[in-house]
Amino acid sequence: MIHPASLPLLVWLSPSFPVGAFAFSHGLEWAVEAGDIHDAETARLWLSDLLQHGSGYSDCCTVALAWQAATDHDPERLRALAELTCAMQPTSERRLEATMQGQAFMLAALSAWSRPALETLKPALADGVTYPVALGLVAASHEIPLEQTVSAFALSFVSNLVSALVRLGPLGQTDGQRVIAALLPLIETVSHEATRATLADLGSCAFRSDIASMRHETQYTRLFRS
Repeated sequence: MIHPASLPLLVWLSPSFPVGAFAFSHGLEWAVEAGDIHDAETARLWLSDLLQHGSGYSDCCTVALAWQAATDHDPERLRALAELTCAMQPTSERRLEATMQGQAFMLAALSAWSRPALETLKPALADGVTYPVALGLVAASHEIPLEQTVSAFALSFVSNLVSALVRLGPLGQTDGQRVIAALLPLIETVSHEATRATLADLGSCAFRSDIASMRHETQYTRLFRS
């Protein structure tokens, strides 16, 4: 049985929650056009690299660090993390992707899921917030356990990118589910590691993904905003 404390996570990370994740491909649109991703195996390898070496791992660490700062009621640490993660985005489109979803998440959370702790800490994010920082803060304000928060975020990260690949064509619905199923053990491992992260763990060496995002900015035909 799902623990009642975790039920809000299912809402916040579902496609029905208004963050606009459907509009972003994280550079995958260019990777598909370039032929880097053309079937289930190449999709699995790309997403696996993101989870282990790229934005997937860094974002999971960010969720954990934001959760910890919020649990400690440390607005200065939360503000510094928000500023750092905004600055670390490798391209203008990835910054748009991270901050638009973060702002939308905070707006919906404050409107429908507010808590005193959330109201107290929200001024720390007045200058901008990325999506993983917003999720970590809101989850902590609802006292949702850290590892559940990070693992749910990691699964959502993969699921949203698989959804983009299905719409782009290289994956069918069934292949998309096979990719997600194949990545579940890695999601569990990465989530566990991220709960022990420090600021030194933030960063990415998935350079092809960053290049894909740069190339997408001038791609001739585009369905997605990133």
